Amino acid sequence: MKKLFCFGLGYSAEALARRLSPAEWQITGTARSDDGVERIAALGYGAIRFDGHSPAPEATDALADATHVLISASPDELGDPVLRLHGGDLANAASLGWIGYLSTIGVYGNSDGQWIDETATPKPGVQRTKRRLEAEADWLTFAETHGKRVQVFRLGGIYGPGRSAIDDLRDGTARRIVKPGQVFNRIHVDDIATVLLAAANGAGRHTIYNVTDDEPSPSQDVIAYAADLMGLEPPPEIPFEQAELTPMGRSFYADNRRVSNRRLHDDLGVTLRFPTYREGMAGIFAGT
Repeated sequence: MKKLFCFGLGYSAEALARRLSPAEWQITGTARSDDGVERIAALGYGAIRFDGHSPAPEATDALADATHVLISASPDELGDPVLRLHGGDLANAASLGWIGYLSTIGVYGNSDGQWIDETATPKPGVQRTKRRLEAEADWLTFAETHGKRVQVFRLGGIYGPGRSAIDDLRDGTARRIVKPGQVFNRIHVDDIATVLLAAANGAGRHTIYNVTDDEPSPSQDVIAYAADLMGLEPPPEIPFEQAELTPMGRSFYADNRRVSNRRLHDDLGVTLRFPTYREGMAGIFAGT
């Protein structure tokens, strides 16, 4: 029996969990709140509260015989909370064969729309992505120090059922903000699960992978395509300079890059089910 422990069993980790056979895998995950723990338990998984501020004794027990660990918990001002509070447990886990760390392509910073891959030097522009890059380095150092297999996955903008332009159009929150030349990299949550499953099963020679689809695209094009699928008139275009955005929302437009996923295809051997936003939006609209 394989045993997967997820620090942060949220949207992406849950997509992976759904792909794993209950006959072959035992799944345990953490949440920061009691409501989150109840949600995980309702899915039939082991559920543990881990707030990132103090160790969780139940996690220590579960990690003792875990075979796979997935981390989607965010780093804080003190660094990665999993390493800080449970690094010793992971180092001592005799059965542990794979650790996956979910990071972000935000660590690359801005490339002025040029194509970049995993060999590019990261230049994070804001504190949250600087912390991510530091956490990546800490995990890779941990791997070298303790002889553990660690792979880092730099995710593009995650979308899928319940989190897409189609959902935004349905609830009336979709906006077509236009910044000429700006593109975004995205990835369907089901394709994240495909990538993680391949890696967890031993694929891949590298330690860092970009997890994005094949076509970086302007956000306004995605919304217009989703509106067309739904038979709706797309929202009017809003010039970026006139858009009302939160500081975090505005920061996403500061970086413009095209992130290559060639390593994902060539090394992990993954074929994306949703290679562009068009297949992704069509699948969500069709309920698949």
